[in-house]
Amino acid sequence: MQDDQTVAPDSTAVRVALWRAIHVQADAAPHVLDDETGLRLAAPDDGWRNRPDMDVQGTRGYRASIVGRARFIEDLVSQELERGVRQYVILGAGLDTFAQRKPEIASRLTLFEVDRPGATTWKRNRLAELGYGVPDWLRLVPVDFEAGQSWWEQIAHAGFDTNAPAVIASTGVSMYLTREANLATLRQIAQLAPGSTLAMTFLLPLDLIDPAERAQHEFVYERARAAGTPFVSFFAPDDMLALAREAGFRSAGYVSTADMVERYFARRPDGLQPSTGEAFLVATT
Repeated sequence: MQDDQTVAPDSTAVRVALWRAIHVQADAAPHVLDDETGLRLAAPDDGWRNRPDMDVQGTRGYRASIVGRARFIEDLVSQELERGVRQYVILGAGLDTFAQRKPEIASRLTLFEVDRPGATTWKRNRLAELGYGVPDWLRLVPVDFEAGQSWWEQIAHAGFDTNAPAVIASTGVSMYLTREANLATLRQIAQLAPGSTLAMTFLLPLDLIDPAERAQHEFVYERARAAGTPFVSFFAPDDMLALAREAGFRSAGYVSTADMVERYFARRPDGLQPSTGEAFLVATT
C-alpha cells in the first residue's frame, strides 16, 4: 500500500467516534468526555443514529467504556506532561481527536498518531477540509503492518526521541494479537527511556465479567469472528501484570472497571457505567 492512497477509517474507528458523540447528545451531564469532533470527521449519513449499533440503551455499557478509557488516557497524559514528559504516541489512532479538542495541552507535546497509511492520508485530508490542519507538533505516522513495517522505526523517522520519556496509549488492540505478539510489543515499549508510561486496554475472560453481561459479550465476540477479526487474547489482571513484568517494565498495575466507575461515573444522575469486560494495564519503565 502506498502512502498517497486514501482509505476511509474502519468500522470500529467510526463506531468509537459516533459513540463518543452519542455520549454528548444523549447521556446526562456532566459528560465524561465532550467529543463531537470525531462525528465531524466521520461525517456519517443523516440516519446514523438509527443504526442498530447506535441504540442508546443497548450500547450504554460499551459507550461508557469508550468515553471512560479516553478520559483516563487524557488525564494520564496531562499528569505526565506536568512531570516533564513531552512525547505522546497513540497506537491505532483511528479518529482520535485529542489534538483538535485539547490544543492547549497537545501543543505542549510532540504527538505521534500511528495508523495504516491509507487511513493516515484520509485523516490528514479531513483535518485540512475541516480547517484543523496538521500543526508541526502533530505527527501522523503511517505504518504498513501488513508489509512488515515497524511502528517503532516509523515514529523515529517522524522525530520521536528514543532518549526521552513518552506516554504510549494502546486501546482496543491487544485482543486482536496473540499472547506472543502482545509480549513482543510490551518488550519493545519497555525499552523506552526511564519514566515512560504505557496505558493499554485488555479484555477479561468471560468468567471474570459480570454474569449479567456475559451473553452480550459473547454476541460481540461472535460478530467479531464472523467479520473476520476475531478476538484472540483475553487476560486475567494477574496474567497481564505478569506479562508486563516479563517484558521488563519497572512497575505495572491495572485499572479495573470499579476504579473507572469511582473516578468518572460515581453518582451520575443517569446511572451510566462502563462494561466490566475491559481493564487497563498501566506500566512504567
